[in-house]
Amino acid sequence: MSRPHEAYAAVAKSAVDPREFEASVLLKAASQFQRIKDNWETAAKGELQPALLYNRRLWTVFATAVTEEDHPMPREIRQNIANLAIFILKHTIDVQANPAPERLDSFININRQIAAGLLQRSA
Repeated sequence: MSRPHEAYAAVAKSAVDPREFEASVLLKAASQFQRIKDNWETAAKGELQPALLYNRRLWTVFATAVTEEDHPMPREIRQNIANLAIFILKHTIDVQANPAPERLDSFININRQIAAGLLQRSA
């Protein structure tokens, strides 16, 4: 299972609530970005690219999932997720071109807010 979407699908089918799993991977990405931001001088060089890659893969999986015709979410929510994914992918390119600690705030905030919403819905 070297592909992220295969790992995601395998875990999503397990006993773990899919919303809780999605929230946990979003919070993991947000935590990575927060740690990098908080330790920018020492962490940015070695940790930023892997964190951007992880987040980009995560949002690519989300975007792919919501474009499936039989996806159970309402169309409006699926469109919002797709739009967020597009923003994340574009912002990733911008951060790679011009890295700065404050540019990580968007990733941190979006991932945390979506995770909070998922956790709220699964409770």
